[in-house]
Amino acid sequence: QVQLVESGGGLVQAGGSLRLSCAASGLTFSSRVMGWFRQAQGKARELVAAINWSGAGTFYAESVKGRFAISRVNAKNTVYLQMNSLKPEDTAVYSCATSPRNTIPSAYTAYDYWGQGTQVTVSS
Repeated sequence: QVQLVESGGGLVQAGGSLRLSCAASGLTFSSRVMGWFRQAQGKARELVAAINWSGAGTFYAESVKGRFAISRVNAKNTVYLQMNSLKPEDTAVYSCATSPRNTIPSAYTAYDYWGQGTQVTVSS
């Protein structure tokens, strides 16, 4: 079966960095869009960053542009989210997800498999 397993979350001070990883299995990773979503307490889930199958196409939410970078290594079935200059408002549960679409969708309904999520907490 399909599994997406995130790692790398934790507690960090404002201005610090974290690198999230998501290891996928049970699917053809190299043909899929991979995305990172986050959901803060009491707020709607939002797409933070996504990357197409080749890595040549990416999407970033305005709130993270210039601070976060998404990348993937198809040979390792893994997608990464490098988060720099973290702010308290980045605090959320971060989940990776995958979509079979050819282009990057922003709607979470277009993603058919999800990881369990990892908590990121940024203290001020």
